[in-house]
Amino acid sequence: MPTNRSTALSLFLSRPKTPKERDNAKISSYYGENVFTDNKLRSYLSNDAYKAYTQTINNGQKISRELADQIAAALKAWAMEQGTTHYSHWFQPLTGSTAEKHDSFFTLSGSGSALEKFDGDALVQQEPDASSFPSGGLRATFEARGYTAWDPMSPAFIMDIAGSKTLCIPTVFISYTGEALDHKAPLLRSVEALDKAATGVARYFDRFVNKVTATLGWEQEYFVIDKAMYYARPDLMSSGRTVFGRGPAKGQQLEDHYFGTIPERVYAFMVDLERECHKLGIPLRTRHNEVAPSQFECAPMFEVANIAVDHNQLLMDLMDRVARRHNLIVLLHEKPFAGINGSGKHNNWSMSTDTGTNLLGPGKTPRNNLQFLTFFINTIKAVHDHADLLRASIAAESNDYRLGANEAPPAIISVFIGDYLTKVLEAIEMRVDNDLKEEEENELKLDIHKMIPDVMMDNTDRNRTSPFAFTGNKFEFRAVDSTANCADPMMILNMIVANQLNEFKERVDKHIADGEKKDSAILKELRECIKTSKNILFEGDNYSEAWANEAAKRGLPNIKTTPTALDAFTTAKANKIFKDMKILNDKEQEARHEIYLEKYIKKVEIESSLIEELALNQILPACIRYQTELLLNIKANKDAGLSKGACITQETLAESISGHINAAYDGIEKMRVQREKAEHQNSTRSKAIYFCDHVKPIFLEIRDHVDQLELIVEDSYWPLPKYREILFNR
Repeated sequence: MPTNRSTALSLFLSRPKTPKERDNAKISSYYGENVFTDNKLRSYLSNDAYKAYTQTINNGQKISRELADQIAAALKAWAMEQGTTHYSHWFQPLTGSTAEKHDSFFTLSGSGSALEKFDGDALVQQEPDASSFPSGGLRATFEARGYTAWDPMSPAFIMDIAGSKTLCIPTVFISYTGEALDHKAPLLRSVEALDKAATGVARYFDRFVNKVTATLGWEQEYFVIDKAMYYARPDLMSSGRTVFGRGPAKGQQLEDHYFGTIPERVYAFMVDLERECHKLGIPLRTRHNEVAPSQFECAPMFEVANIAVDHNQLLMDLMDRVARRHNLIVLLHEKPFAGINGSGKHNNWSMSTDTGTNLLGPGKTPRNNLQFLTFFINTIKAVHDHADLLRASIAAESNDYRLGANEAPPAIISVFIGDYLTKVLEAIEMRVDNDLKEEEENELKLDIHKMIPDVMMDNTDRNRTSPFAFTGNKFEFRAVDSTANCADPMMILNMIVANQLNEFKERVDKHIADGEKKDSAILKELRECIKTSKNILFEGDNYSEAWANEAAKRGLPNIKTTPTALDAFTTAKANKIFKDMKILNDKEQEARHEIYLEKYIKKVEIESSLIEELALNQILPACIRYQTELLLNIKANKDAGLSKGACITQETLAESISGHINAAYDGIEKMRVQREKAEHQNSTRSKAIYFCDHVKPIFLEIRDHVDQLELIVEDSYWPLPKYREILFNR
């Protein structure tokens, strides 16, 4: 009898292997062709309108209705020239994915004739139903109104799907009463907060600085598998990961996949993906094999943080659609396969001024190095003081399989800075005191300059086990999960650094008001920051048990599960910083905590149901059929008069199968009982914790027995594609 597995293998083997011919045009010839760039806006607007738009954006002012009408007319003209028929407000609700509602340009005039219309009202605002999106209680079903509001800082673009083109307008998503219902609105608030705080500090060193921009370069890790294998695995289809599966004999232990030759089918997919990305202005530049078999990575050039977030969300959508054209499926889950590396999304973050300076880039003069150290040390201090919030920003059920298992990286938030900078910070701490003289101040600055190499990236090893590492001219937040919207961790990071810079400037300004020289006051406060935050610095192996013990001694939290990690959103300290920095109000803060807990519960419930369904409907029946064959063989041997010892292997196998079947079934029954108890918990938090502590651990118990059965049961009986087939059939 054919199984899903045998059908999938047949489909894979029948795939055409020759990739199609493709146009090798220079990227520069089509880059951004589907984006309404600033140059295109300039060409479609009058000089006066373009000047008014530029001034409005630069000054952070509200766009007038008259100007909105002119921009809308320009957008419509450009879009229709490209063959676009519809428009949509493109937004990022708290689902983890993007959302859009398409409306046609087509309408009817009063006389009944057809025409195309798109005005300022349609550009600026739409009113999608807010009740069907997670709101954490902000929007009840009977209060369904919500608004999408145009984000003019992010360019509009055209999505070309199945030969139909839609103009997409990036927006924020807010409730009728103004609360943020999306990821983007709080991110934009944090960008503004960081700009204000960092600009104030940057002017200590350059009075011409008027703006500081948070920058982001993400690295997207993912798996690629054949579509037939995917459809033959209901667990992959419904949860993004395999709930069962014995590791293959050959996995990643030979270390032969990382940076290896890209498989031909995957290469063809990558080329098409990059072309689609480039047309949408996503500056993808890097592609390579990752550590695990069938695991890969792509990365763009650095961009303004909010634009980079938009582009990553677009990328994840494009990856899925382009892969399916090649009969492939992209898996973005953090841990789709047990026993091999999971996937993350490293967020490389920095700050740059409108004068062209990377504030986290060491300079060649004492003055520039003092500027670098100011932002560098304040970032470390911010991470130290708010490590719990940073940990909460990456909390997700799927990410627990990495963070809770001490994988790439662990749940303990620490900072790696390398030997050189460690020595620099030690020198500042030891040498700066309350009586710093002018000559000592100058000497210290000169010494610091000598100690910091011009290019640090090549002078310090990258600690791949660190969750938050300095890598030459940026910080790399390595703990971000591969499915995440980067907006959340970037919002938190921008916010805590902005808050720390505000506090730092307040103290420095007080010293200056008391008659102290500016540089001396800066160095003195830097010393205090170093003294109070140095316990978060760690240069060793973050995966080791020794570090976990040492971190506990230092008082660093090690929160391995999402429900407890999310508690950081509800503390008085968190409430204060969210309100002080005007990022989230009380309702928004509470709503997010509730939404993320609900998401956790739903994902655990889905996985629990999948385990039960797959075990009872497919795996255990297949095992019983094979066991029946063994028993028939034993009977036939005995009927033939063979000696008792002739059937010892068959009897051992049959007994072992019975043991694992019974144990797996008992585990399922136990899981059902615990799932029922979880449903009766009196709050969302207690329910999430119960699922985490009492339901989820049973997953592994059941899996252990099923994976043992996979080893024992004859290969042709096993109903699901095995790891070796999924990972190595490419």
